Amino acid sequence: MKDISRRKFLKFGALTAATVSIPPVLKAVVQNNEEKIFFEDAPAKCVIEIWMWGGPSHLDTFDPKPNISRDFNGGLKAIKTNVPEIELSETLPSLAKIADKYSIIRSMTHGINGHETATYVMQTGREPGNGLVYPAIGAVIGMLRGYDYGYNKNIAPYVILTKTKGRFSETGFLSSRYRPFVTGGNPSAAQFDVEGIVSRYVTEQQQLDRKELLNRFNSMNSTKKKNNERSKNYDKTTVEAYSLMLGDVKNTFDLSKESKEMRKKYGMTQFGQSCLVARRLAEKGVKYITINVPGWDTHKRHFEIMKRKLVEFDQGLAALISDLSDKNMLDSTLVWCSGEFGRTPKILWNEPWNGGRGHFGNCFSALVAGGGFKGGCVVGASDSTGENVAKRPVYPEDFLGSIYELAGINPEGIMPNPLGKKLKIMPSMTRSSGRLTEIYCQK
Repeated sequence: MKDISRRKFLKFGALTAATVSIPPVLKAVVQNNEEKIFFEDAPAKCVIEIWMWGGPSHLDTFDPKPNISRDFNGGLKAIKTNVPEIELSETLPSLAKIADKYSIIRSMTHGINGHETATYVMQTGREPGNGLVYPAIGAVIGMLRGYDYGYNKNIAPYVILTKTKGRFSETGFLSSRYRPFVTGGNPSAAQFDVEGIVSRYVTEQQQLDRKELLNRFNSMNSTKKKNNERSKNYDKTTVEAYSLMLGDVKNTFDLSKESKEMRKKYGMTQFGQSCLVARRLAEKGVKYITINVPGWDTHKRHFEIMKRKLVEFDQGLAALISDLSDKNMLDSTLVWCSGEFGRTPKILWNEPWNGGRGHFGNCFSALVAGGGFKGGCVVGASDSTGENVAKRPVYPEDFLGSIYELAGINPEGIMPNPLGKKLKIMPSMTRSSGRLTEIYCQK
């Protein structure tokens, strides 16, 4: 029978203990007014990233081309949305009903067609090289925003549902204390098993019994360890770890607390239920939440896969944005959705691809909602076939820099780091056409 191992228990307890105190290096930077890391009154208190792992097709989602050859659009049509100027692919009917709540960038570009490099660039805003591996945006926001007033100390500031991207180290050159908490498990299962917190093989009563047994053993040595600093730290970690497994944090991941109607609204799929968990984590004050959604790397039989994939995606994302809006959380929760690149507009009909699309970093799309972004807008444009940017190129550093700004972090500020180097949070925008200020909400 499986169990939560002592090793995992101590590992997770150490993670929580590491996240409850402000690192000295961060204090020094925050208190140095010359660096100006933070902006006051930032709208985005939480960021939810939906990572379409493998690269979605922009023509089949946010940038349809219904009037060109089937060799590009595969026969897909465009549909009207509730914003007259915006059309989406017919694959996204639920999102079409709420287009006023999000904006689309149709001119994303970086020109990279390799998964690892493109992922790194889209997550850090930097080209690889110089012997440094920079941290992903989630690790940076978790580090800089995870220690402010009112933060729930028992949940890590950066949470990933349900597995990492696996393309590079998310924390880069930062300390391992800033690594994300990766849930594992499947939230659409009968029970969502969360690494180190929830296990179908251990009941709550068993955990309570074990806690009582541990307390008895500890009390036998209480005199010896009374003035032992290491023992005191261990006790503190133990208390925090049990608060995760038995307290309010465990309930945050318990989707049985939601109504059946709400769960069905999101869709009883792993992606849909991950979106619902993300909303619950946002309610608890988690600063950065990533939903990694694999399956978009469709070199073969693209349209067969998308017929299933886009139904789940459309339902889950539309439910998340609508739910955040209904709960008056959208203004303070920034949602962004993209992959590392797009897919080739020209379809590969021949064997062995049978209607596949390849990697394509020259032009692709992204979606943003809430957290200071306006809804009902389109930024940039692709050309008639979707192969090139026709207007307002948006580079990863423009895109991520805008998210940092709305999250209250100055992209030009100096990033705390253990290397002792003076490194900006984002690189200087030498090729940039600017932040996405045209879709910032005005105060």
